[in-house]
Amino acid sequence: MTSDIMANSPTAAESVSGGVTRFSLRGGWTLAASRGLERQAQSLVEKGRKAESVVVDLSGIDRLDTAGALLVNRAREALERAGATVAIEGVRAEHRILLDETTFSLVSTPAKRTLLIVDLLVDVGLSLVDGLHEFYRGTGFLGEFVAALGRTVLSPRLFRGTSLIYQMEVFGLRSIPIILLINIAVGAIVAQQGIFQLMRFGATSYSVDLIGILVLRELGVLLTSIMIAGRCGSAITAELGSMKMREEVDALRVMGLSPIEVLVVPRVLALVFSLPLLTFIADMAALFGGLLVSWSYAGISPPAFLSLLQEAIGVNTFMVGIIKAPFMALVIGLISTQDGLATMGSAESLGRQVTAAVVKGIFMVIIVDGCFAMFFATISY
Repeated sequence: MTSDIMANSPTAAESVSGGVTRFSLRGGWTLAASRGLERQAQSLVEKGRKAESVVVDLSGIDRLDTAGALLVNRAREALERAGATVAIEGVRAEHRILLDETTFSLVSTPAKRTLLIVDLLVDVGLSLVDGLHEFYRGTGFLGEFVAALGRTVLSPRLFRGTSLIYQMEVFGLRSIPIILLINIAVGAIVAQQGIFQLMRFGATSYSVDLIGILVLRELGVLLTSIMIAGRCGSAITAELGSMKMREEVDALRVMGLSPIEVLVVPRVLALVFSLPLLTFIADMAALFGGLLVSWSYAGISPPAFLSLLQEAIGVNTFMVGIIKAPFMALVIGLISTQDGLATMGSAESLGRQVTAAVVKGIFMVIIVDGCFAMFFATISY
């Protein structure tokens, strides 16, 4: 065995003819002969460094692996940096693949210097293009959802009521404690700041108008939607992303089921039904927080607070927030489910999609709220 290894050891025979230095490589250029490989490759570089033209003949190589191919490419790169013209001959087809895969450049290419303003404009342009792509994909996904919902309406046997009730419990019922806590605190803060500012003008009672209108029209639905986007939107994306990674979504398609009908429709409908109820609870909690602070901070008793509130608001004030809620829920649900189904096969992709779903969900909630604010202002509602 020792004699076989010695006979198959790597060698690099040198010959000079007509100003051309030729190296004929023989033996096994593999990792098993790593020490010999290093010595032969170094010898090849040292002997050919002063030559103008070098030919490396690989026809005599018995075996070549990645380690051998890497050293051959390194030697060629070193000779080219020394100013020699290097040609490789006698390469078999299977060896050519290894040489191509291990080719690299040791010469660092200096980065092109560009103006900072140009880089900023490029980033803005790329972000705009990405945003348009996201809008295009979101519009297509909305079409798929509407089509699946239409099939469910036309064929009620496809409707998954049990899944809808379960998702409503997860998204609605279990969200009530955090919604109550956040909105009581926000209502109290708004009341305190309103009383503090209006007290200087002797208009403390108008703080009730501020609390009622601001909470019912804007803050109640907006804070609730943001909380749901962070709590439930991330959960939906993580759940569907995990199913996509485990190929459960593909299994549904193999069984002839539509992932949109099975996974997306119940979750989006659960959000659409739950968010108006949560918005109502948030409104009452925020008003209760404002009542407590008004009573303790400005001496406005609960009966007086309720009387002033009744004069300040109308049915339209309450309905503005309730009307917004289903649309915000639809946006959150579509974004979360789309990003979940877009997850690739890695944990990094799942984390990236969850983060993107929460950020896009909160951003779109604020955009939808602004659009509704302009619409209701235009129609004086």
